[in-house]
Amino acid sequence: MGFEVIPAVDVFGGRLARLSDGAVLFVEAFGGDPIEAARSFADAGARWIHVVDMDLALDGEFRNLEVVAETVGNDVSVQASGGIADLAEVERALAAGSRRVVLGSSALSDRPAAEALLVRHRDSLAVGIEADQDTIRARARREVALSLPETVAWLAGLDVARYVHTSLRSVGGLAGPDLDAIRGLIQMSGRPVVASGGIRGPEDLRRIASIGAQGAILGRALYEGLDLRHALDAVA
Repeated sequence: MGFEVIPAVDVFGGRLARLSDGAVLFVEAFGGDPIEAARSFADAGARWIHVVDMDLALDGEFRNLEVVAETVGNDVSVQASGGIADLAEVERALAAGSRRVVLGSSALSDRPAAEALLVRHRDSLAVGIEADQDTIRARARREVALSLPETVAWLAGLDVARYVHTSLRSVGGLAGPDLDAIRGLIQMSGRPVVASGGIRGPEDLRRIASIGAQGAILGRALYEGLDLRHALDAVA
């Protein structure tokens, strides 16, 4: 499998949006239309789209599953996210057409439930690790503070297909990825890792690929001028 460059489509109330210091900011690129953004990314060559239901993450209700369904129709695979934390939420995201679901960090506080989910949906799940140095801190509606090394040691005994690592110090900004943190999770877990947070462009993608990550999620940079085709070519 080659290095995956995965554009993010974050949706709040049916519109493109992003979080900034805990506040929802609407994004004007693509006319604010998440379907148009996803279509453009597919046309540029993306094979995966990372769809974040911010309503679920912040308010606990899916309100944007139609974005998943319509994106799948563009011949791309969807990786659904948004603080997804239990069996019902995982299965709703899969039923909408998602090929992969990111299990939110808050789900890791209930180990028996998380273990049951990984047994039932292993190949369709990625475990989300929202990290602040050595602590996992969920940004969604369910706050947790878990030891990163201890949690990854527990997960090492389970059949985890891949991780999605988000550096809380980098996410939402354009100051570069936290390579040390990404490398640390790769080494601790021994599993495929997709990186997120702070990625500005091709050089950052090359750095992330060089340390052994499976892929990277591109967010804000794509809405502020980065050409996705150029980014894909950089790691082709």
